[in-house]
Amino acid sequence: MTRPTAADFGQRPYEPPPDATEILVIRHGQSASFIEGRPFHLVDGQGDPPLSPHGHQQAEMVARRLRTVPIDAIYVTTLQRTLQTIAPLVDELGIAPVVEPDLREVHLGEWEGGLYRKMAAERHPAFAEMNATQDWGAVPGAESSLELRTRVRSAIERIHSKHPGQRVVVVSHGGAIGAMLAEATGARSLAFASADNASISQLIIHGDRWIVRRFNDTNHLDAELTGGAEAPT
Repeated sequence: MTRPTAADFGQRPYEPPPDATEILVIRHGQSASFIEGRPFHLVDGQGDPPLSPHGHQQAEMVARRLRTVPIDAIYVTTLQRTLQTIAPLVDELGIAPVVEPDLREVHLGEWEGGLYRKMAAERHPAFAEMNATQDWGAVPGAESSLELRTRVRSAIERIHSKHPGQRVVVVSHGGAIGAMLAEATGARSLAFASADNASISQLIIHGDRWIVRRFNDTNHLDAELTGGAEAPT
C-alpha cells in the first residue's frame, strides 16, 4: 500500500497579490550646489535647482538599471530635478511622465531656496530641534511632518487606485521618500530621511497595506555616493 505524500510547505519567494501596485521610488540625482547669497529659483515657493553634472550622470545610471524592467507609468513632481533624473529612461521607454504635485519635497519655509543646506551644515538650533522632535515643522515656517506624511500618503493612494496590478516609477525627494517609508512602516518621521541621490526603494501597495521591499538600493551607481539625511531637497 502506497503511503500518502506529505504536503510540502517549504519557503517560497514573496509574490505580491495580483491587484497590488509595485512602486519603484527613485530619489532624484544630485542637484546643483547652493551658493550663499544666490538662492535657487522658486516654484510654488520651493527651491528648484537643476541637476548637477554628476546628477545627470546618475540619471544615466538609473536608465541603464531600469531599461529592461517592464514599467507601466512614471510619476514626477513639479520640480525640475525629478524630470531631469528620469529623462534618459523616458527617452528609451517612450512613457510620458505624469506630474503628481503631492510627491514634491517637504516645504522648508524660511529655509527654502537652498538655505536649509547651510543651516544643516552649521547645526542651527532649529535643525537640532527638528531631528530631536522628528518634525520638519521645527524649521521656521516649514511644513510639519504630519502634513508631509498626509499629502504623500494621498498621492500614493491615488497612484495605487489608478494602477492596480502594475509597476510604477515614482521620482521624488529625500524628505518625501522618508515620509512614504515612515507611513509604510509606522516608523518615526525622519527614520528613512536618508535616501541617497538616484537610489531606488520599493513599495508594494495593496489596499491599506504598504510593504517595503527595498530601501536605498544604489547598486547601479558608482562607489562614491552622494546625498544623505542632511540634504533632503
